[in-house]
Amino acid sequence: MDHRPSLSEPPKSPPSPPLPPLPTDPGFWRSPVRGVRFTAVLGLVLLVGLTLVFVTGLLSYAAYNPDLAPVNDKTPDRGWLGFYLFDWPTDPYWLYRLTQGFHVTVGIALIPVVLAKLWSVIPRFFALPPVRSLAHALERISLLLLVGGVLFELITGVLNIQLEYLFPGSFYPLHFYGAWVFFAGFVAHAALKLPKALAAIRSGELRSARPGGGAGAYRAPGGPADDDLASPRPAAPTVSRRGALAVVGAGSLFMLLTTAGRSFDGPLRRTALLAPHGWEDPGSGPNGFQINKTAASVGVRAAETTDAWRLTLGGPAGEIRLSRAQLLAMSQHTSELPIACVEGWATSNQSWRGVRLRDLAVLAGCPADSPPGVFVESLQRRGSFRTGALRDNQVRDGRSLLALQVNGADLSLDHGFPARIIVPAAPGVLNTKWVTALTFGGV
Repeated sequence: MDHRPSLSEPPKSPPSPPLPPLPTDPGFWRSPVRGVRFTAVLGLVLLVGLTLVFVTGLLSYAAYNPDLAPVNDKTPDRGWLGFYLFDWPTDPYWLYRLTQGFHVTVGIALIPVVLAKLWSVIPRFFALPPVRSLAHALERISLLLLVGGVLFELITGVLNIQLEYLFPGSFYPLHFYGAWVFFAGFVAHAALKLPKALAAIRSGELRSARPGGGAGAYRAPGGPADDDLASPRPAAPTVSRRGALAVVGAGSLFMLLTTAGRSFDGPLRRTALLAPHGWEDPGSGPNGFQINKTAASVGVRAAETTDAWRLTLGGPAGEIRLSRAQLLAMSQHTSELPIACVEGWATSNQSWRGVRLRDLAVLAGCPADSPPGVFVESLQRRGSFRTGALRDNQVRDGRSLLALQVNGADLSLDHGFPARIIVPAAPGVLNTKWVTALTFGGV
C-alpha cells in the first residue's frame, strides 16, 4: 500500500516551540529564594529602620527652622504638616549630630535591604488582574506610594549627601513632602501586611538548612497556602534563604562601615569611602578640620573680608556697624562645640571664641532677659544658604557666639573669616559663615 503523501496534500510543518512565559505568568519568576517568609523578614527590618529614618528626618526639619518659613526652606508657613514642630533645643549640644548622623547612616545602610525587598516582591507588580477587590486596590495604592516614595527619598537623599543637586527645585521641600507621601504608603502597607508577615515569620521556614529555605515548590507542603511569591517551577537552588539574607546583611554592613566614619575625626573618618568630607585631608593647625563649602565655591572673595568689612546690627536701637577690631574689643567668650551637617558628617568639638549673640542683641537694643531671634546674612553669593534664622532660645544660650577665632587662632577664610555663627545643637548650615549682618527680631 502506497503511504506516500498525495501531491494535493500540503506538507506538515514541525510543531512551533512554546512561547516563553511573560512576566505576568508566575512561572516567569524562577528564583527559589522568593517567598512570603523571605519578604517578611526584610519587611520587618524596614519597619523598624525606616521608622527611625522618618522620625529623625522630621527632627532635622524642626532643627532647621521650627516654622518651616521660607528663610531656609520653601515650605510655606507651618501648614497642617507642621503639627510636630517645636523650638529646637540647644541641649545636649551634640543632639543634632546624633539625630542627623542616625538619619543619614541608617538610611544608607538600608539601601541593600530596600533593593532586596523590591526584588522579592516584583512578581506582584505584574500579577493579573491588577485589582481583584477593594482591599486589593488599597494594597496596590499603598504599594505605589510606598515604592515611589522610598525610591524618591533614597535617590534625593543620596544625591544631597554627595552634594549633587540634580533634581529640580530645592532639595528641602522636595525631600520633606516626599517623606510624607512615603509615610502615608508605609503606614497603610504596614497595617495591611504586618499580620501576614508575623504569621510567616512564626512558621519558621527560614530556619531550614535546605537550599531555598524549604520553599522551592509553589505552595509547598508546610508553607503558607497563599504564597504568591514562591515560583511554581523554581530553578535549581544556588543559595538558601538564610544565605540570601546574609548577603543582604553584608551589603548593609558594607554601606554602614563606608559611611559612618564621616561623623568622627581621625583615622575613622578615612573609612567613609562613599561620603564627601570623609577621606580627604582637611589640613593641620587650628583650622585643620572639615569644611563643607570653601569660600571660592560660594563666591566669597578675600578682598571682601579685609579691614573694610563691617558687621551690621539691626534692632530697636537702629542700625549699628562694627569693625572686626571693635568686635574683638568686646567681652570674648569660649564655647567647645562640634559642627554637624545635614549630609550626616560632623567634626569633633572645636574651641570657638567670640562675642555672645545675646550680648549683640542687647547692643542692638533688645531686652537682656528675653532677646528675640535673629536673621543672619552672609557674604555668600552662591548656594541656598546666603541667609539663616536662629530662634530666641538659641540666641539666649550663652554658648551661642559670633565666633571670630577657633582653637586659639583667627578663623581661616574657608571657615568663615571674618566672623561666623556657632550655636549648640544647631545644623551646620545655621552656623552661617562670612556673616555680614544680624537683624534681631527680624525672623
